[in-house]
Amino acid sequence: MGSVRKASAWLGLVDDNDDERYYDDDYTEGTESGDAWVTDPRVKVAADTAEDKGRRIGTVTPDSFRDARAIGELFREGVPVIMNLTAMEASDAKRVVDFAAGLVFGLRGSIDRVSTRVFLLSPADTEIVNGDPAVHRSDGFFNQS
Repeated sequence: MGSVRKASAWLGLVDDNDDERYYDDDYTEGTESGDAWVTDPRVKVAADTAEDKGRRIGTVTPDSFRDARAIGELFREGVPVIMNLTAMEASDAKRVVDFAAGLVFGLRGSIDRVSTRVFLLSPADTEIVNGDPAVHRSDGFFNQS
């Protein structure tokens, strides 16, 4: 995918249907043991070092309501979750938002709308800091008088 297409996909101007980036030919043949697990490419969580420090955020891009379980499992572990519902039908997206609202109510968390069909689920012990500019101080850095 070209850089212009990537930028357009990131801005949401075009659909990002490049599913090939999630798959590697080395892993498609399987393993010798039958109890190996497969990572769902729609669920991403930070590395183990971030988990040790308690600095993980999960991103989930469900295709249907049945994928809501991944959201619930991450949130129950105390991981903030970003739900990207842009790939879903409107009726299923509404069901997932209703599910998430019940989830955050039951676990005393919060839900915030980040953008159209993108939501942040925050556990009870997570503080959300907004990006409003600070009040200008007279002795601040930009005071050039």
